[in-house]
Amino acid sequence: MPQERPRYQERPSRLPGAVVWTWDAPEGPPPAPRSVLPDGCMDLIWTGGRIVVAGPDTHAFQVEPQNRASCAAIRLAPGTAPVLLGVPAHELRDHRADLADLWPSATVRRLTDRIDEASDPAAALEYFALDRIADTGPPDPRTVAVAEGLRRGRTVAATAAEAGLGARQLHRRSLAAFGYGPKTLARILRLQRALELIRTGLPYAEAACAAGCTDQAHLAREMRDLAGTTLGAYFGAAAANSETPHPSGSRTTA
Repeated sequence: MPQERPRYQERPSRLPGAVVWTWDAPEGPPPAPRSVLPDGCMDLIWTGGRIVVAGPDTHAFQVEPQNRASCAAIRLAPGTAPVLLGVPAHELRDHRADLADLWPSATVRRLTDRIDEASDPAAALEYFALDRIADTGPPDPRTVAVAEGLRRGRTVAATAAEAGLGARQLHRRSLAAFGYGPKTLARILRLQRALELIRTGLPYAEAACAAGCTDQAHLAREMRDLAGTTLGAYFGAAAANSETPHPSGSRTTA
C-alpha cells in the first residue's frame, strides 16, 4: 500500500536562514485547533488566494479549525521580514495581517496573480522574497549577529557586546527587527533549543540544562509562559497526531 504523502513538508530556502514549507489540509471535517509555538521567525503564507503575514509571536498562537486551509509559505529568519516588508516587526507582534493591509493594493494584486498562476506557489513566494531582498539589501549584520548569538545560547549582555551595541541600541533594534526585546527573543530561542533536544530523545532535565535553563522546573515554567501548555501535554499531543509541527512553528528556528 503506498505511503501517504506527509501533510506538512519543508525544505531550506535559497534565502539564507529561511525555510519554504507547504501544508495540505485534510479532507472531511476540520481537525482540532492547533497551537503554534513562538520561534522568533515571521512567515509569508499563501492561502485562500491571499498572502498573510504571520508576525513574531510572544506566546502560542491558536490556529482554529476553520482557518486550517492548505497553504504554501516561506518562513523568514529573525530580522529578515521587516527588511523585506518595510514594516517594523513590533507592529506585527502577535498578529496575522493580510499583506494587502500593509502594501498598496495594486502591488499586492500583481503579486497574488503571479503566485496564483504558478505551478508551485511556495517556490513563487521564495522567488518574490529573493527579489525583494535583492532590492532592499540583507538585514543589518548586527541584528543577524544578535539573533545568532542568542540562538547559540549566549547571554544578552555578551551578545550585545559582541555586536558592538549598547543596551538601549540593542533594545531599539530588536523591537524593529524581531518584534520584541532581546530577552524575549533569547527565551523563545532557548525554549526551541530545549524542545529540539527532547525530540532527539534527551530527557527533560538534561535538555533543560543543555539548552541553558537552570533546571527542569525552569523549562517547565517557560513552556507554560510561552507555549501555554506542559511538556508532557505538548509531546503527548505530537505523538498522538500524525501531523508534523507546522504553520507557523517548524522545528527550524533561525
